[in-house]
Amino acid sequence: MTGVPASATGGSGRPVPGGKLGAAAVNQASLWNIANILTMIRLLLVPAFVVLMLADGGYDPAWRSLAWAAFAIAMITDLFDGHLARTYNLVTDFGKIADPIADKAIMGAALVCLSSLGDLPWWVTGVILGRELGVTLLRFVVIRYGVIPASRGGKMKTLAQGTAVGMYVLALTGPLATLRFWVMAVAVVLTVVTGLDYVRQAVVLRRRGIAERRALAAVEREAER
Repeated sequence: MTGVPASATGGSGRPVPGGKLGAAAVNQASLWNIANILTMIRLLLVPAFVVLMLADGGYDPAWRSLAWAAFAIAMITDLFDGHLARTYNLVTDFGKIADPIADKAIMGAALVCLSSLGDLPWWVTGVILGRELGVTLLRFVVIRYGVIPASRGGKMKTLAQGTAVGMYVLALTGPLATLRFWVMAVAVVLTVVTGLDYVRQAVVLRRRGIAERRALAAVEREAER
């Protein structure tokens, strides 16, 4: 049995493409695809990471290593879920909303934990989280004019942030501790530069959208004459 009522299959046992119940069944099944499952795993890893990170006062190397493992898994799933969704046509409304939330949640949790433990200056956390929030709001502001595409610089920024934060999560000492400082410096620079580039793209997109609307309005007025 398919579990789809005859009214939705036209009595033939096969779902009718336009049948409401058949469409609902398809949409419901599509939610549980591999891309969305990876996103859900990343969301569940956020509280697990925080618990591991702050366990035993937050300075035990063993717990920090486990926290790093949770953070690394979250970053790896971030690399694959979006690619799988686009490649295999698994894009859903849930994924569009949950994926960026999961990305920002794990990164935000790591930054706040590191700053609260005194391992990372609060201004670094403020710059990175402020940029992410600002770009998200900017996308919503200009969405009526179009979508700001992800840039190569944005991908480099994400890689640099993930690498730097991961190094800070680990209890590193000596040269590696010095290295992570410079990796974080690169990440902060990329964060600021790509954030300013998003602002530039948003301004250009808005101006272009306004110009196109005015041109269309002018054509409609001419047609009405």
